[in-house]
Amino acid sequence: MLVEFALILPLMLLVFAVIVEGTRMLNSYQMAVEGVREAGRYLARTAPIDVCLSGGNLSGYSAKLKTLVEQDINGNAIMPAQITVNSVTPTHVCVAGSYRTNPAPVAVITANMTIQFPFGSIFSLFGSSLTSVTTNVTDRARIFGT
Repeated sequence: MLVEFALILPLMLLVFAVIVEGTRMLNSYQMAVEGVREAGRYLARTAPIDVCLSGGNLSGYSAKLKTLVEQDINGNAIMPAQITVNSVTPTHVCVAGSYRTNPAPVAVITANMTIQFPFGSIFSLFGSSLTSVTTNVTDRARIFGT
């Protein structure tokens, strides 16, 4: 009985690690999506509506948007310590059509983040060196201006 347990234990540890890390990664990704969506809402209301006509850019908003992705309204971190927001990059595209402002500006917010896996060392027992994943989360919002 003890021999069977010793044979199955590594597989049980792997399954446990995959379940925990998968759940944490999905939860972290969902928090990142919500943060980027909130940053998009903010930018849609504060960026100038004539950004397409004036030839301007939105790079001056990067620091504020990074703060919106990382923190709540009280300044508390909303992401777990294992998530690092590397950068938040706002850009815009101009969409031609029969809009109130033609072309209509659409903000594109992209957050680059790294998610560390606390149980990543368990994966190394099975030949994988996966201890983190880096991904981009992007959202689009039409700019209505100030």
